[in-house]
Amino acid sequence: MTVEAEMIQYRREFVASFEQRMSALKMATTKESVISGNQATFLVSGSGGDTAVTRGVNGQIPYGNPTNTQVTATLVEKHAPYELTSFNIFASQGDQKRVMQMASMNVINRDIDSTILTELANATQDYGSGTATLNTVLGAQAILGNNDVPVEEADNMFAVISPAFRAYLMQATEFADDNYVDVKPFAGPVRKYSRWAGINWIVSSRITGLGTSSEICYMFHRNALGYAVRVGEENVAIGYDEKQDTSWTRATTYHAAKILQNTGIVKITHDGSGFAAT
Repeated sequence: MTVEAEMIQYRREFVASFEQRMSALKMATTKESVISGNQATFLVSGSGGDTAVTRGVNGQIPYGNPTNTQVTATLVEKHAPYELTSFNIFASQGDQKRVMQMASMNVINRDIDSTILTELANATQDYGSGTATLNTVLGAQAILGNNDVPVEEADNMFAVISPAFRAYLMQATEFADDNYVDVKPFAGPVRKYSRWAGINWIVSSRITGLGTSSEICYMFHRNALGYAVRVGEENVAIGYDEKQDTSWTRATTYHAAKILQNTGIVKITHDGSGFAAT
């Protein structure tokens, strides 16, 4: 049926697109706020595997020094800028200034996770490959435990996994059955991170090889990974340029991630192709 003088109404409020808006990984690191300068140095200290000693033949106790290792993270300047002319904003649907501001912050938050994942990729300990099972989880924990990593410190243990990895775990009795867990995953998460087997599980769509047979996931202790960021962390600015009649937004941060202890990180190559779109 023909409609005379048809009219189309455009919704004033925009609908946010599907995208990662917040950093999921930043809270899993040992964070250092940088007041000024372009580097942050982390100190890793311990006994270095020393053993107890007895007095020497001269009757003296031989003393040694603690093992100190300094690890430096060099900050990188990152920006997420957007700009539109006033006419573009006037002629467009929705609050385009707010759209730009949200987009700037979203981009920076994703860059935080990408920066952390890029550094995690430099880890050298690997645990097999295949689809996620209880054995996968316990095997990765065993590697860390063999390195004296305190895997029982639930507040400091993390795993970054793909949606497919989690989908396989959800099918494991020990992961979902309320006889084994305090938090029922099928009822929905009640914490920022889903905790199971003493691990805080972070599901990320930014991992390398997402949806393929070579997804790279990680299990690590917080003290194995440093994250340096300027004081104030992310800065979001918005402004107007009278000369060019344009409005702009920009989110900026100076940050870097650095492995502090390689022995505290395990890579897990996961086959996520079974849940890829067809």
